[in-house]
Parts: sequence; C-alpha cells; structure tokens
Amino acid sequence: MKHVTLLFLLKPETQEICLAMKKRGFGVGKLNGVGGKIEEGETVPQAAVREAKEEVGVDIDEEDIEHVGTIAFSFDLKPDWGILCTVFLTILWEGEPVETEEMAPQWFSLHNIPYEHMWIDDMHWLPQVLEGNILQASFLFNNDGTEVLDKKILTVGRQQKLIAYANQN
Repeated sequence: MKHVTLLFLLKPETQEICLAMKKRGFGVGKLNGVGGKIEEGETVPQAAVREAKEEVGVDIDEEDIEHVGTIAFSFDLKPDWGILCTVFLTILWEGEPVETEEMAPQWFSLHNIPYEHMWIDDMHWLPQVLEGNILQASFLFNNDGTEVLDKKILTVGRQQKLIAYANQN
C-alpha cells in the first residue's frame, strides 16, 4: 500500500476551501486538495508541506498543519492500487496558490463544495473533517473508482488548532 498525503487550505474568514484540478496522472480531471507521495527520508508532514509548494506554490510551516484523518483506499481486484492517505488542514501559509503543470487551484465556498467534480468518496468524509472531526476511514472502490463498494468512517477525535483559531475570532 502506497502512503500519500492530502492537504486542504482553508480561509476561515471567508469560509473558503482551496481545491485544485488535477491536470495529469492519477486522478486527472478531478478537484482535490494538494498532496502526493512521501519521499525517502521525509516525514509525512514534511511531504505534505513539500507537495503544497510543488503543486500550488505556497509555503507552509509544518507546525501550521493539522492531521485530521487517515484514510485507506483500495480498488476491487487491483490490490496494487491501494493507498494509505494522511489528511491535513491548514489555515496558515505564505503566498497565493498558483497554477502549475500538475494542478490548477480555485477557491470554493465551504457551503458549495463541487463534490460532483471530486473523488466519489469525498462527499462522505470531507464534510465531517470540515466540522472539526478527526477521522479514520476506509473505502473500497470498483476497479475504475466510480463507485464505492464499501466504506467505514470512524471519528477518533476533534481538531485542536482550527477549533482554537475559530474560538479566538
């Protein structure tokens, strides 16, 4: 199972989330957060921060991301496609997200997230994360990822950094 990261940038003051259209590779044509593979010698948070810089050009400090979930993805009859994804949120970064060869970022209202242009599983877990929960989940897809065959979502805690920030404002 390949270990990857996924990071969402949030603007609490305007109630927006940055989603980026994948322009090439696995997931092409879908909106998602930024992230990717963990390189040798990297920690999971280091990989999330590096991927954000590479994919949308923003600088993030590791201490400004919050772990909000761990999700296992598998595909029916394709065990080599298995992915373990560590999910993060952040509200602090430097720079504005810009389009790169891999991703085209856009801001969306938290009240109007275009789930129809995202992976089919996102509608099941992302709203819970955006409500402040920390999740452990697993999803089994059909072979082309267009159908969820099985899912398990467990709330294992509450976010601390983002809740503290929201309470200050």
